[in-house]
Amino acid sequence: MRFTKTIAGLIAAAAMAATSPAFADSMTFASSDIGKTVTLGYNGYTGTDSTASISGLTGSTTFTLTGVSGNDYTFDYSVANTTSAPVADSRISSFAFDTDPSIASASSTGAYSYTTLNSNYPNGIGTVDVCFKDAATGACAGGGSGGLTAGQTGTGTFTLSFSTAPSALTLSNFFVRYQSIVGVNGVSSASGAGTISSTSSTTGGTPVPEPGMLGLFGAGAIALAFARRRKPTLAAA
Repeated sequence: MRFTKTIAGLIAAAAMAATSPAFADSMTFASSDIGKTVTLGYNGYTGTDSTASISGLTGSTTFTLTGVSGNDYTFDYSVANTTSAPVADSRISSFAFDTDPSIASASSTGAYSYTTLNSNYPNGIGTVDVCFKDAATGACAGGGSGGLTAGQTGTGTFTLSFSTAPSALTLSNFFVRYQSIVGVNGVSSASGAGTISSTSSTTGGTPVPEPGMLGLFGAGAIALAFARRRKPTLAAA
């Protein structure tokens, strides 16, 4: 009885965990991934501890691979400033990430139509491979004006170019920069670290649970079957 209860508990835990798939904070694209879309959510923090989030200071980005041609990868992007109470307002002035292989050049259109390579982000982040910003003047770390204020969404495209045609492209270490923060005592600017929240393919695929979850389901089913085989039968009267 105790063994059966343990297995039942494991199966229930696996089912609960499977409803919240885990995603790695990097994304890989190949020429076969045209139409693949990845969405990230961002916190907001000051100092150098990216886990010390400022409540209400948030944003999101969505990247969709639209084309691969020679050494170039082209994406549609969407950036949303989802800042909410207790933060009264903020503006997202740039977003950035790292690439593998190393990027040679980049261009962009839309809400963030200016690009820089090897820029510095504050709050202990350091150099980022490529940054997309809203103004020709000012650094990716801040300065200038414009950007998306609370509740606004901006879209556009960007193209990443490489010295040679990569067989696959990996993007990682995602950040946004907040300026003009209102409603947080002593804080006017901050950075945000991105975490992948969902991914889908051209066929509208849904997130898949981690392999460990699938293994736990399998182990639970086998153990439950074993327990049933061991169940004693009543002797004939």
